[in-house]
Amino acid sequence: MIELTDVHKAFGPKKVLQGVNLTIPKGTSMVIIGGSGTGKSVLLKSVLGLVTPDSGSITLDGQDVGTGDRDAFLARFGMLFQGGALFDSLPVWQNVAFRLMRGALKRPKAEARDIAIEKLRRVGLTPDVADLFPSELSGGMQKRVGLARAIAAEPEIIFFDEPTTGLDPIMSGVINDLIREIVVEMGATAMTITHDMTSVRAIADNVAMLHDGVIQWTGPVAQMDASGDPYLDQFIHGRADGPIGAVR
Repeated sequence: MIELTDVHKAFGPKKVLQGVNLTIPKGTSMVIIGGSGTGKSVLLKSVLGLVTPDSGSITLDGQDVGTGDRDAFLARFGMLFQGGALFDSLPVWQNVAFRLMRGALKRPKAEARDIAIEKLRRVGLTPDVADLFPSELSGGMQKRVGLARAIAAEPEIIFFDEPTTGLDPIMSGVINDLIREIVVEMGATAMTITHDMTSVRAIADNVAMLHDGVIQWTGPVAQMDASGDPYLDQFIHGRADGPIGAVR
């Protein structure tokens, strides 16, 4: 579904991506791990076409992500943002139905509301939440609303940016389980960025570690602990000493 070939991106003298090669098969869940500042977000933005690589290619179903109808291209994606990114001036149901009320996907208001309530139900929220505002929700509920919005238009591909940031361990587990269930249920292709190794084990089919601008290791999540790669081993066990080095 998504293929990156020798992708490079620099910002001035700062080389962020230095030859990324990665394949994400259709209908699978890929989790990208790596330290802060290693370029995970730049990689995600490059796939979305929000950042243009300096060289290399990124294709979606064989088509270059930088060509064709942008609206049609973006309509294939859903996104769960790290901070929720809900519109605080809109009630919950309008946040969930935001895409459904605009552009080529525009639906009648009543239909969009019904879809929003159904998606809220899918993530474990009751209909009475629909008319509340984001400020009236807990962090875990806001994250669920963000997930409902990500799946509202039945996207083929869903991106999750640090989906459990700021949540307690129990709510993190709930969100991880929801993500896994929804991705499998929809048959969607998923790409997740996270530091949370519990999330990795819960939602990944495959894992890729980004370090020094390249994919240091990639493979099935079941092979992660026995990879033999010293970079991956240090990261997943949180060791201060190793080839990555400690942050001082």
